[in-house]
Amino acid sequence: MATTTTHPPPGTDPSTPFRFPTLYAYPPFFSLQPNTTIRHSQFQHWSSLIRSWCRHHRLFKLSLVDAIDGPLFRNAELKKQLALADARTVLDWMSRGDEDGGGGRRAEWVDGLAKTVVWIWWRRPEEWAALLAEWVENTGQKNVVLTLYELLEGEATISQEWHGMDPGVMMRSLNVLVKQGKAQVFGGEGQEGVKFF
Repeated sequence: MATTTTHPPPGTDPSTPFRFPTLYAYPPFFSLQPNTTIRHSQFQHWSSLIRSWCRHHRLFKLSLVDAIDGPLFRNAELKKQLALADARTVLDWMSRGDEDGGGGRRAEWVDGLAKTVVWIWWRRPEEWAALLAEWVENTGQKNVVLTLYELLEGEATISQEWHGMDPGVMMRSLNVLVKQGKAQVFGGEGQEGVKFF
């Protein structure tokens, strides 16, 4: 099951339908192409679509089994659908780094070899960490202890894009700041606190 939240991204209207790219109306888009150059371009377009879809719907994780029959991978009007194996191939490509000829680490399998649930990084943890660090600096939160709940659901973060984000994504992002010496996370599961430096 896909994980979602009730908080829309700041400045968007949640009632606005998702706008699919032009390629979504092109039947060959739903079949992986044999030509290497065309396939690479196709992977790039699928990566962009998946990240845009997840961002629009505030999804941080996708269950591939649940999503494969939904509008992301299936164009009902065309009666065309990306096959489950092909969707896994696209997500595998998204999970590789650019240096590997991949999609810039924009996806990560949650369940390893099973490949049924995937993190979709419409912003990578490093990118979320940079936004958090900027917010800490701009709002004078250095040397202040905040709970994970305050960061995710508090009034002070309502205008921030991470407000309402999946706690797992927030913890991954905070761990980036910990490694950079800009934060310390403490406390147990569900009771985490963070101090920013």
